[in-house]
Amino acid sequence: MSLLLKHMKSRQWLQAAACAVLVTVQVWLDLKLPDYMSEITMLVQTPGSPMSSIWSAGGSMLLCAFGSLIAAFVVGFLAAQMAADMARRLRNALYDKVESFSMTEIGRFSTASLITRSTNDITQIQMLIAMGLQVMIKAPVMSVWAICKIAGKTWQWSLATGSAVFALVAIAAVLLSFALPKFRIVQSQTDRLNSVTRENLTGVRVVRAYNAELYQQEKFEKINRDLTDTNLFISRMMAIMQPGMQAIMNGLTLSIYWIGAVIISRAAMGQRLGLFSDMIVYTSYAMQVVMSFMLLIMIFIILPRAMVSARRINEVLDTRPLIADGGLVRLPPASGRVEFRQVSFRYPDAAEYVLHDVSFEARPGETVAFIGSTGCGKSTAVNLIPRFYDATEGEILIDGINVKDYKLRDLHDKIGYVPQRAVLFKGTIASNISFGDSGDPDPAEIAAAARIAQASDFVEKLEDQYDSAVSQGGTNLSGGQRQRLSIARAVYRGPEIFIFDDAFSALDYKTDRALRSELKKHTAGATTFIVAQRIGTIRDADRIIVLHEGNVAGIGRHENLLKTCGVYREIARSQLTEEELGYE
Repeated sequence: MSLLLKHMKSRQWLQAAACAVLVTVQVWLDLKLPDYMSEITMLVQTPGSPMSSIWSAGGSMLLCAFGSLIAAFVVGFLAAQMAADMARRLRNALYDKVESFSMTEIGRFSTASLITRSTNDITQIQMLIAMGLQVMIKAPVMSVWAICKIAGKTWQWSLATGSAVFALVAIAAVLLSFALPKFRIVQSQTDRLNSVTRENLTGVRVVRAYNAELYQQEKFEKINRDLTDTNLFISRMMAIMQPGMQAIMNGLTLSIYWIGAVIISRAAMGQRLGLFSDMIVYTSYAMQVVMSFMLLIMIFIILPRAMVSARRINEVLDTRPLIADGGLVRLPPASGRVEFRQVSFRYPDAAEYVLHDVSFEARPGETVAFIGSTGCGKSTAVNLIPRFYDATEGEILIDGINVKDYKLRDLHDKIGYVPQRAVLFKGTIASNISFGDSGDPDPAEIAAAARIAQASDFVEKLEDQYDSAVSQGGTNLSGGQRQRLSIARAVYRGPEIFIFDDAFSALDYKTDRALRSELKKHTAGATTFIVAQRIGTIRDADRIIVLHEGNVAGIGRHENLLKTCGVYREIARSQLTEEELGYE
């Protein structure tokens, strides 16, 4: 928990100090009430006491109660404000940290877990601050002050109070020993519940198409039942505690009165009034002591789960991304030349290499294509250029500088990236095409990018055209439309390097041909990388790199590879006719 306190600012520390002062005032006012009660009791029992004295003591008692109420209200307000502000800071810190993560870190935590940590875990911390700040200050102050008030009174009453406190702590310790291990389980089960829910909602079309609703329902029901059973176990433990505490408090009151009755009956007549008054006051103070320990136990109920959440949050905040900014300050003259020098790569904790000793050079204005069987490392190779992962061995250079030396922002500014799965964001078509443009997007450039990507034909038929709404993930558009808008986004960026990672797979042959023709004109001075499964998409590339099980099986143009590369020839035979092959 202490690691999270570094996120508190000076304003929050001042608020915490104000809360401490106000809680102390509140406790002082609460503990003044029994004194006035004792005074009123003495006045009522003493013959000839003036009514004005009783009214004065009663008025003072009301003022103390009202002052305590005001102090409690202000403390609650400040604590809630601190908790909300702390939660906001933690969410910002967590979001910023996740934004800096590479694919390795995101894979390590999982998307569902990161969502849980950003929501449920931070809520636990917020609840602890909102409730705990008041209780953690109030309970110790009240218990110590109340004990000082009753110190030196009849030892029998002190023994009864001590026994009640011991019984209270013992019950809480036993119950919490069973409940504490379950708090970590609850958070991990919440992760799993989010994961199953997210998976089901994301793949709802496939689930329905395969009549798998019952299977998914059973899958969800199992984890939901596990989470429910764990929460019920904790709730039952806590439910036992409440009546136990109430029984102890009632038993303590009964013990004090029973002991008091015995002591008063044995005392001389002149001492009985004082002893009766002491009993009334002692009962109030004893209740305050027991209440203090009850408040502390309430914190011990909330604290373990919040501590688990704090550890989970700190796990993310303390994670150092494997991919960090380089130290390059002055950028070289921009050209877009890319060179792979004996690059090998394997995923973290994997035994096998995905890429082995890949070397080639791509010059400005050239189109370099990757082709090969599924899983041969095509996408991995192009994902090393923007540093989604770092090469395990060898180096990748852009304009003669190792990509690891670039600041990530400078590196990404050089690249227009179109992933395998077209990703669109909630907003408009225009905002998606100009995505990442921090300036004022130019409508003419947006329309030009859409025309090059062959997206203008369907966009301009829409009622609002480029202001038409795009739902989250682009679910209100077809796969081909999403892909063309993703390509338009890269074109609008006007980068030195284009990366099309199987970005033409959802397009028909006519659109594919027209799009590549327009791209060739627009990207004449840029370096272009294309990952594709269809030979028709890449046959005009300046250089085709054939990958087979992570190794380079051949590099050259289409015509040369048909003659020299057996792997490429097999792929070509599976897609082209004998006349299109034209080598036999």
